[in-house]
Amino acid sequence: MNKLMNRSFAAIAILLVLILAIPFFSGCSKKAEKQKLRIAMECGYAPYNWTQEDDANGAVPIAGGVGYAYGYDVMMAKHLTEELGYEFEIVKLDWDSLIPALQSGDVDAVIAGQSIKPERAEKVDFTTPYYYASIVTLVNEDSSYASAQGISDLAGGTCTSQLGTIWYDVCLPQIENANILAAQESAPTMLLALESGAVDYVVCDLPTAKAAVLVYPSMKILDFTDSDDNFAVTEDDINIGISVQKGNKELLDAFNSVLDKMTVEEFDVMMQEAINVQPLSQE
Repeated sequence: MNKLMNRSFAAIAILLVLILAIPFFSGCSKKAEKQKLRIAMECGYAPYNWTQEDDANGAVPIAGGVGYAYGYDVMMAKHLTEELGYEFEIVKLDWDSLIPALQSGDVDAVIAGQSIKPERAEKVDFTTPYYYASIVTLVNEDSSYASAQGISDLAGGTCTSQLGTIWYDVCLPQIENANILAAQESAPTMLLALESGAVDYVVCDLPTAKAAVLVYPSMKILDFTDSDDNFAVTEDDINIGISVQKGNKELLDAFNSVLDKMTVEEFDVMMQEAINVQPLSQE
């Protein structure tokens, strides 16, 4: 009888230990799970981001099975999430859908070559810059504008740029008597307009221009950065940031904690790597 009672007490004691241990092991399991961030971009804006058919060079699947994404923005997403212990997936969205998706909570962050414009910062919160850009002009080498030394030398030219960018909205209007055609839907179509001779020049940022001349060797970059005769833009117009939902201080601070440890030289090296492998000619 005593043996039976002792066995019963032992069984009850073991059961109690297991019951008490469940929250502990459950908590460990939850801690082991990595938070997955939904990161949005166009996947069509080389060298910042683009779509390709396979995982070459480290490209990652796009949510919904619509190809693979790569580029500077994907490289940055990888670096940030590895440093912070997160997982991530890429969500492909049209440019105009990026900020609304953040506001609605459909995505956690946008890493898409967005300049930190005040009107955008009213809707979302931006990190410190993850790239410092500059504005340049692209021409064909045989163009009469190829020897331009400043924006005053571009006067009267026919031009265009990409829709929804400061290149089109802010820079082109500064050129005297410019014949500004309708904005192009994407960087590739903008470059095709120049390559075909439909325009005399286009305005874009330096990474986009560097990617373009790899695909179109007949194009030439005109950089007026060190000239007084340059486009008038603010740092907010040209510096590129990562956006998160307004008030998401935890994620904003986490991203900034990684970006603050990086140097301009590291950004440039990463961007050059993206430029070297971008498939712009296939867009």
